[in-house]
Amino acid sequence: MRAILVVDMQEDFCPPNGSLAVEDGREITALINSLLPLFPVRLATQDWHPTDHVSFASNHAGKEPFVDFTTIINPENPEEKIETRLWPDHCVQGSPGAALIPELDTSLIQDYVKKGTHPQCETYSAFCSPFRKPRGFGDTGLARKLRDQGVDEVWVVGLAADYCVQSTAVDAAKEGFPTFIIEEGTKAVDPSEWEATGRMAVVEAGVKVVSIEGEEVKSIGWKQD
Repeated sequence: MRAILVVDMQEDFCPPNGSLAVEDGREITALINSLLPLFPVRLATQDWHPTDHVSFASNHAGKEPFVDFTTIINPENPEEKIETRLWPDHCVQGSPGAALIPELDTSLIQDYVKKGTHPQCETYSAFCSPFRKPRGFGDTGLARKLRDQGVDEVWVVGLAADYCVQSTAVDAAKEGFPTFIIEEGTKAVDPSEWEATGRMAVVEAGVKVVSIEGEEVKSIGWKQD
């Protein structure tokens, strides 16, 4: 059974007013809506940050969003540390910026996954945090949810290709699901970086990046208007 994961189609990630807007991010919504009915399992994810989230530059004195980084420490293993980029405040729990954009047909969404809820852990993936020692800190329950519904194939669309889409797809593959990213169904924060390294990273992880015009998408019933 196939599942589609619609990643972070939220106001703060979309023009014209999003605090962390991805260029042309809103424009992929019509395609996503047309894909949703082709999948028996349909989930959407949301960044859902507390105000004191570690990824917000505003919570680090003298730090600037996009430019500066900080070190996050695994709450369950202080020896594991990860450098992460700092961002503007975005997708604060319950705020208008955290809402899914109204253009997304949420009547077709069956369930929701909230991520990035721990104040001291950046979480791009819809499955769990980036920490691996032990793996599973910040587990959202998504892998279990998919397995309980008999899912054996995962397709990923949404925002952004080089962050949350990439991490979600890679973790889906690590969980053993054959995984696909539909490239026209996503946009990147940094398109040049995605093309230079991001695409290769997901492919090396076992994810297939496919075109809406490719045979893989046609095989699930897609018909171009």
